[in-house]
Amino acid sequence: MLNLANLSLLANGGNTPYYIHRVLSITLIVLMALAAIAIVILILLQPSNSSGIDALGGSSETFFGKNKGKSIEAQMKKWTWICLAILAVLSIVFFILQIDAIWA
Repeated sequence: MLNLANLSLLANGGNTPYYIHRVLSITLIVLMALAAIAIVILILLQPSNSSGIDALGGSSETFFGKNKGKSIEAQMKKWTWICLAILAVLSIVFFILQIDAIWA
């Protein structure tokens, strides 16, 4: 909870690097959590790659079923990789910002 003492420190130029560090850390943690949740949801929505039991039954897909599935699956995989890259970059930035020498 932000109280008046914290506001006066910010207004008077108190321990400004500390507050910048806190705001950046909290922002990065929230963004990393959102990226992680998006990754989990995208992975859960994707169908498995293996044929599994379908190969035993001799089921075949139609041309339209194959193309529809590939386009949706391809987009989901692309967005999964994008979210993974975002999470990796945010994690690296977060841990670099934890170095005390930056804020001294």
